[in-house]
Amino acid sequence: MYSSSEFNDLVDKYVEFCADSGQIDQRLYSKFDVKRGLREANGKGVLTGLTEISDVNGFETKSDGSRVPIPGQLFFQGYNVEDLVKGFHGSKHGFEETVFLLLFGELPTNDELNEFMKVIGDLRALPDNFNRDVIMKAPSKNIMNVLERCVLTLYSYDNDPDDISVRHVLKQSLSLIARFPVIAAYGYQSYRHRFLDSSLIVHRPKAELSTAENILRLLRSDAKYTELEAQVLDICLVIHAEHGGGNNSTFTTHVISSTGTDTYSTVAASLGSLKGPRHGGANLKVQQMFADLKSNISDWESDKQIRKYLQGLLDRKGFDHSGLIYGMGHAVYSVSDPRAIILKEYARRLSIEEGYEKEFALYERVENIAKELLSAGRDLKKPVCANVDFYSGFVYTMLKIPMELFTPLFAISRIAGWSAHRIEELVNNGKIIRPAYKYVGSHKEYLPIEERNW
Repeated sequence: MYSSSEFNDLVDKYVEFCADSGQIDQRLYSKFDVKRGLREANGKGVLTGLTEISDVNGFETKSDGSRVPIPGQLFFQGYNVEDLVKGFHGSKHGFEETVFLLLFGELPTNDELNEFMKVIGDLRALPDNFNRDVIMKAPSKNIMNVLERCVLTLYSYDNDPDDISVRHVLKQSLSLIARFPVIAAYGYQSYRHRFLDSSLIVHRPKAELSTAENILRLLRSDAKYTELEAQVLDICLVIHAEHGGGNNSTFTTHVISSTGTDTYSTVAASLGSLKGPRHGGANLKVQQMFADLKSNISDWESDKQIRKYLQGLLDRKGFDHSGLIYGMGHAVYSVSDPRAIILKEYARRLSIEEGYEKEFALYERVENIAKELLSAGRDLKKPVCANVDFYSGFVYTMLKIPMELFTPLFAISRIAGWSAHRIEELVNNGKIIRPAYKYVGSHKEYLPIEERNW
């Protein structure tokens, strides 16, 4: 594939052209006040829409217009996520309650939850032979791509896939929410079978089980899990389910929905956004960073060794030379990320049950030292906190979930928020989203082909 010399020569020539002529003068971004990344100069996101689905707070605006960092707050349909998690404690159905809340605006009664659980349970099964004909016939090493491909293929199984009435989109959304865990699990099992020469394990989902329980059951050869494991995974799904309209994948949902296209195309685009290591793939980067750290220090309790390693990361001398300490910092939160605080406590509990206390202590040590280095070394005007990705990969590891499923787990959860935002976009019938890009190139005179030389 891509082996012809003509093709490679053409690519090399284009790469050389981009290096010489394709880079825009960075000073022009300031000259024309371009909101790169759709952010203001102070880091605040450019206001592009309104939502009632969730509220993400990291700052308090004073009477003089100044912004003061505060402990992070996250609200789903007006409810503080910390209160929701406390209410879900000991349950394995918190995610289903959260999905109901995001889609319908209020928490369910006991009868409503039981009815909703039955609906989701009945929708989990994939179409006949879908696993064999779609997932197993073309396994992928990246399960996010499996999800994208399967979502687009499900378009063909919908009797009216282009119907974007709220009623039909809600049906489509519930079906995708129910099926995502099954697609991801089957995609992973097919990957193991094809690329790792492992036995093929295919359990059927059980309608009466929660999303968290079904995920653990579908992934494990013996289909067994503990109550605590199911509860912790359930909370992971809850806190990842939604995070405002401005995060990249949810904004993608709004952008694509504003064109009037179908649900399957919209969700596939959002999956493509979430796959990126700057977004949903960040928790995998954290785990890879910690693996590198462990191979480069001899004493996990040595602050000196950890500080030296982390300073090396900031100096672009270690790991992937990006200059980043993955899992630290957030676009909105500065004092604290409420999701990280919640997840850290569950990580502590799970580490005791699973025998990971020393590793949990290492994570705490790295978090504290990273805060010091980032605040001191970069002269930041706001505090820096651990974000949700810092502990999520560690929790998944303790749950014996393979790294290949870290980002798909994010998608399994965030499809709930995407669905709510898609419906909100359609209900409000907004304009097609079309920001502007200013042309800063030069106009050229057309030349006949025999006179061209580049």
